[in-house]
Amino acid sequence: MIWNNVRLVFLREVRDQLRDRRTMFTIVVLPLLLYPLLGMLFVQISQFMREHPSAILVIGSDALPDKPALTSGSAFADEFIAHRDAGRVHAELRTLSAWGSSDLEIRTRAEQAVQSGEFDAVVLFPADFARRFKEFRGHLPASSADQRQEAASKDLPQPEIFVNTASDKSRIAAERIERILGLWRDAIVSDNLRQRDVPLAATQPFKLVNTDVAKERTRRAAAWSKILPFVVLIWALTGAFYPAIDLCAGEKERGTLETLLCSPAHRSEIVWGKLSTVMVFSMATSLFNLICMALTSMFILERIVHAGPSSAPVAIGSPPLAAMGWLVLALVPIAALFSALALSIAAFARSSKEGQYYLMPLLLVTLPLMLLPLLPSADLNLGMSLIPVTGVMLLLRALIEEQFSEALRYAIPVIGVTAGCCLLAIRWAIDQFSDESVLFRENERWGVGLWMRQIVRDRRDTPTIAEALLCGMLILLIRFFASFTMSVPDGWPGFFRSTAVGLIVFVAAPALLMAVILTRRPAKTLLLQRPRWGSVVAAISLAVALHPAGVALAEAIRWLYPIGPDMERQLHAVEVLMGQAPNVWILLAVLAFTPAVCEELAFRGFILSGLRHSGHRWGAIVASSVFFGATHGILQQSLSAFALGLLLGYLAVQTGSLFPGIAFHAVYNSLALALAWNSDPSRQGSGFSWLFSGSSAGAGYRWPVVIAGLAASAALLLWFRGQPFESTEEESLLQAVERGERLADAHEL
Repeated sequence: MIWNNVRLVFLREVRDQLRDRRTMFTIVVLPLLLYPLLGMLFVQISQFMREHPSAILVIGSDALPDKPALTSGSAFADEFIAHRDAGRVHAELRTLSAWGSSDLEIRTRAEQAVQSGEFDAVVLFPADFARRFKEFRGHLPASSADQRQEAASKDLPQPEIFVNTASDKSRIAAERIERILGLWRDAIVSDNLRQRDVPLAATQPFKLVNTDVAKERTRRAAAWSKILPFVVLIWALTGAFYPAIDLCAGEKERGTLETLLCSPAHRSEIVWGKLSTVMVFSMATSLFNLICMALTSMFILERIVHAGPSSAPVAIGSPPLAAMGWLVLALVPIAALFSALALSIAAFARSSKEGQYYLMPLLLVTLPLMLLPLLPSADLNLGMSLIPVTGVMLLLRALIEEQFSEALRYAIPVIGVTAGCCLLAIRWAIDQFSDESVLFRENERWGVGLWMRQIVRDRRDTPTIAEALLCGMLILLIRFFASFTMSVPDGWPGFFRSTAVGLIVFVAAPALLMAVILTRRPAKTLLLQRPRWGSVVAAISLAVALHPAGVALAEAIRWLYPIGPDMERQLHAVEVLMGQAPNVWILLAVLAFTPAVCEELAFRGFILSGLRHSGHRWGAIVASSVFFGATHGILQQSLSAFALGLLLGYLAVQTGSLFPGIAFHAVYNSLALALAWNSDPSRQGSGFSWLFSGSSAGAGYRWPVVIAGLAASAALLLWFRGQPFESTEEESLLQAVERGERLADAHEL
């Protein structure tokens, strides 16, 4: 790579973007106007945010006891109104006879008064409330145990509150009247204790005193630690959208992309130049918004009061200066990741309008990863640090809150995952610019009839990339909706039917039908070719050797992402159903052989065959493994299945046949069932103690067995690597292009 070419492309693109008024407005002018306007709007709206008084109707005011008196005149007694409710409760007192002649009429009119909005809440006291209350208090001084038991067993009078939960004003009114009645009830309790000469301290022997050990600086940092990373990341993502669209789809519309591609610069150099440009504008957008938000907060947010743990008012104030430094440092890799993704997607668009449509899914996929750290239960741990974007936000939160020991512990996983995602995204962008069919796609007419005729007329020996992706998405959608329609089996026959039907109809059938309809050679598409028998034997041996490591990986995944109690109960129910199988052979047929055949036909057959037309063998294997893992539903199983799918895809490519993968899959599943069988305490130690080690979670392999299995697996994989395999036309062409670029680079050097 010649960096001078990268520099020239970078300067060219930056100059063009600086001439674009829309880009400059988004980066510079919009932040300068947005946050001050938001602050002014907040100040104007704050006058409407005051709490309004609640209109409360009290029915049965004539049935209330005289002491302690709940009402005073035509309102509630001041001693029972909390300080925060002072002046916000307007009461209207009505007697039962004035409101209705029967209990049914009284309740009906009370409900109508709340539903119509005439009153925000209604409190109804029974007609005999005062009498029953007096009788109850009359039994309290009794010294006999039988009399005290009789008093406790009497039905106590219960007032009733009518509230409309569909109305915010009604819910607030209900909360206020509940606080008033609660204070009144406390006064009644105190009065009862005084009558029996019991000190009030007996009901509250001690009081809780909260001592806030956090300093004001720490509280401010905690308030900003969730807001700032989200704002920085969301602006870094959106700031990369428009430059990426203009540098790709915009150049296609202006007709300048061809001129750039004809220059002496290689495609990778062009990508690096464009990527640097998008990164600069992404970082500039995020930084300008961060600075403007900080300046606005110095004047506006000082007025906002934040309640800390000790309920002491604390002004949020402006962001800490150290937090700004951490955000700027983390902005570089995040901007690189978002810029590469935006550039790759924008390269596929034919116009700027189409590019905007393509980039919206990127925002929708990234947004949940940004919202996950905002949950109260989200903490920085090893499992969270391995999630892209989420780990970065949690690490930034720890740094802003000055939890440096925790941040240092997980900094390496976060940096490693982020760097790996950046490299993959950049590699994808380079591949997009190296593919002429991506850069110079023509406008396509689409119609149902035209599409059906094209399917029949233009069928290929193997499916296209779009057809493979369609098959994968179709399987995921069918499995998703089927999970809601199929009931939980109550016995082995139902479990047998649901499992078999789910695999055959929802996984294998779509792949088989699409192979017959969309391709000319279904057998080649599904890799139903006679394999070398040595590869089948090697695949079976590899399954046996690799299973201990697979079990260890599954245990590590469950340690990183523990399974919840509800899911544990469901898995236990499945184990119970498996134990009801008539014999072990039927169990193996349902849970070992059937999944091996159906899943291999779909994921390593149709989907992998179509994805290989991208020219990237490992990219196709990874994509098919993602679909394979997603069909398993449970996160922990999906991660294990994804790792297993990588190996199965490699076997399918190296052998050119599906049968070694089916053999590996069936044997691997059979070993998993055998391990579950051995986890039964009644069977442990029956001659396999040297192989398995029992634990609270069940049986597992001993570490010497795992290490020995990994060594044997490495040897078998080397044997598979040495076997000749057939490359697709696209893979051969891409390899030739890469060899030509390397030779050209060597010649220039």
